[in-house]
Amino acid sequence: MPTAARPISLSLVFACLAGTLALGLVVKAPCASGDWGDGRQYERLCYSDIVPLLGTEQLAGGRLPYLQPCDVNAPGECDEYPVLSMWTMRAAAGISGGDVARFFYANAFILFLAAFVIVACVYLIANGRALWVALAPTMLIYATMNWDLLAVALATAATLAYLRRRDVWSGILLGLGAAAKIYPALLVVPFVAGRFRSREPARGTYLTWAAVGAWLVVNAPFALAAPSGWWEFFRFNARRPADWDSVWFIACQRATGEYSCGHVGAINLASAGLFVALVAVVWRWKALREPGFPRWTLGFPIMVLFLLSNKVYSPQYGLWLLPWFAIALADLRLFVAFELADVAVFVTRFSWFGEYSGFGGLPIGAFEVAVLIRAAVLIVAVVAWVRRRVDVPVVAPLEPELVAAPA
Repeated sequence: MPTAARPISLSLVFACLAGTLALGLVVKAPCASGDWGDGRQYERLCYSDIVPLLGTEQLAGGRLPYLQPCDVNAPGECDEYPVLSMWTMRAAAGISGGDVARFFYANAFILFLAAFVIVACVYLIANGRALWVALAPTMLIYATMNWDLLAVALATAATLAYLRRRDVWSGILLGLGAAAKIYPALLVVPFVAGRFRSREPARGTYLTWAAVGAWLVVNAPFALAAPSGWWEFFRFNARRPADWDSVWFIACQRATGEYSCGHVGAINLASAGLFVALVAVVWRWKALREPGFPRWTLGFPIMVLFLLSNKVYSPQYGLWLLPWFAIALADLRLFVAFELADVAVFVTRFSWFGEYSGFGGLPIGAFEVAVLIRAAVLIVAVVAWVRRRVDVPVVAPLEPELVAAPA
């Protein structure tokens, strides 16, 4: 886009993001020390996975993830994350020297760098709507909740590379993103579909193999050297029950009155089947309404439907959607509605955890209502994406031979 078409400067977007991240750090600071005996993580809403995982991932003593076995007698899960996330933790633990607070702030620094990459990429794609990401409450409360910003940064950079027709780089970035968090692998489908739709199957093939190759380069050494440790991420997620924030949990809890939802294998199959079916329906529906729609924008409904149908919707997963609201669904009202619902889930979730742990808080019903409202907002967003004509961002001139290509 010409400079004249960019009334909002990147420096302003960065300044807003810096303010959001600083406020988020203030919110999390009371929990950084790991002294949670008074229930402050729930009462002051400062919980972060980063703080306890220094211990539960057994990184304080210099253990090398996957390559050195976990102590099976220690509490909590160990080596439960993909390679890039686990080794980001390992690097931060090495910097912090085993101190919990320093571990938190070392990871915060890494994640803040990822946040700046995200808004820079969104700015290059959607200009002023990068402010949506920079000022989002979801960014404030979840930037340092877990390590998802690493994958979001790689996935957003891959989207920019795709729109600039750098398909191999887009694939590499998606493969690296999947090595940090599996979800960027989902974007391979709409990106390749877009190239096939524009009659460029070779580009789609290059992207696919680049993604597979990048993922293998990161994962193969650990899979070969320590297959049992490396496989723990997949083993853990296969046996993981329905998470608190999922619709599956609410259905189980309301049906049985229990907080532990069984039948994990059946839920795994049902959620996978439901996801594929919903994507097929939405894809077909959109194609009937707008046959020539840009297939890469399917990334937005694919991620929403994955979150809604999956047995796990960890609270920080809302970060995955921030760039896509700005890029593929330019509706400020729906974005604000999602943000309000996401904040409501955050507040009611951890307040309920305080009640569940004996520190006092809101009942589980308030949390479940917030989860259902967020799900309803996301369903409305998908319907809005289907019903509206996609406004395709232009981030680089089209190559001459594509100008006359059929839509």
